[in-house]
Amino acid sequence: MPPVIKDVNPKQRQYEAMVRALSADLYRFAFWLSRNESVAQDLVQETFLRAWKNLDSLRDAESAKPWLITILRREHARMYERKRFDTVELDDTVPEEAAFASPERSGDAAQVRDAMLKLPDKYREPLAMQVLGGMSCDEIAAATDQQPGAVMTQLFRARQRLKDLLGGRAAAEGGRK
Repeated sequence: MPPVIKDVNPKQRQYEAMVRALSADLYRFAFWLSRNESVAQDLVQETFLRAWKNLDSLRDAESAKPWLITILRREHARMYERKRFDTVELDDTVPEEAAFASPERSGDAAQVRDAMLKLPDKYREPLAMQVLGGMSCDEIAAATDQQPGAVMTQLFRARQRLKDLLGGRAAAEGGRK
């Protein structure tokens, strides 16, 4: 007689489907928030741990992504509340970061990333949510506790500032040639 395999409960199936579907988006957003691969991985793990503990509070599976983004943002903030930063003296023996940079961290992608990092948080965060997370204005508004109109304004201003930052660099380089 074949062994009887227990059916996984519906809560666990829902959770596993959510992890498979959204972990890459959460990682990309966490990386943009933290700018560190290992911190981003930790943030995603903590987010999914909190999500598992509070899965019963998720009423609609369609709102899982904004719900998880909100959890991730709060985890990121908590991380800095508890963290004590150590200062370290750097000397000339530390290798240049550019020597270890991956190809996608150079060229146009690097210029866009650097320009995005210069944006104020109130503009950078919604832009990253939309571009990296694929979230709509309504989803961003729900995740950030704002009105959709305010999010649309922030996205517009973020793009304008990004154009100014990138356009200013192109004009400066064009003037030097």
